[in-house]
Amino acid sequence: MRARTLLPAALAATLLTLAGCGAEGGSGPGGDTGAVPSAAPSPAPPGASDGGDTGGTEAPEALRFTGTTVDGEPFDAKTLAGKPAVLWFWAPWCPKCKAQAAETARVAAEYTGKANVVGVAGLDGAAAMKDFVAETKTGGFPHLSDEAGDVWKRFDVTEQSRYVILDENGKTVYEGVLPGGEGLAEKVAGLTG
Repeated sequence: MRARTLLPAALAATLLTLAGCGAEGGSGPGGDTGAVPSAAPSPAPPGASDGGDTGGTEAPEALRFTGTTVDGEPFDAKTLAGKPAVLWFWAPWCPKCKAQAAETARVAAEYTGKANVVGVAGLDGAAAMKDFVAETKTGGFPHLSDEAGDVWKRFDVTEQSRYVILDENGKTVYEGVLPGGEGLAEKVAGLTG
């Protein structure tokens, strides 16, 4: 009789936990950081347009998030609006990510002004993230420190060494792994004409 009473309660608790994992604005893998949930658009300062500082281009929903770079600088994704964007999700200890670094840096340099490349570091601490950027010589483009996993959740990324490529309108046109970054240049070239 006691097992019949506990089973529904355990099932309900499990369902509530699972629902919370998929909810927007959760505390994330790093615990409650006190940060504003990234899924909600951040309010614009008084007098600013909805598109932020994007040269008159309104930022699509996909680019309405903020963060902090591995160097501690504020980052507003609205600045990526109007151009294709490559979001490279990596972890400092990941050998596949290290193998993608050189090609990702090459593409970022080649398409400067035509497309944006942003690294989104997770699954480790800030010091390890900074070391990764220095060791892989990928400091030519911004890298977000996403210790809480907010940006990873926003784009439904569940594993490192993934690329999410957005067109100039913020629509996801590719999401997946590109071993060694192979094929990244062709995908970006197809979006930049």
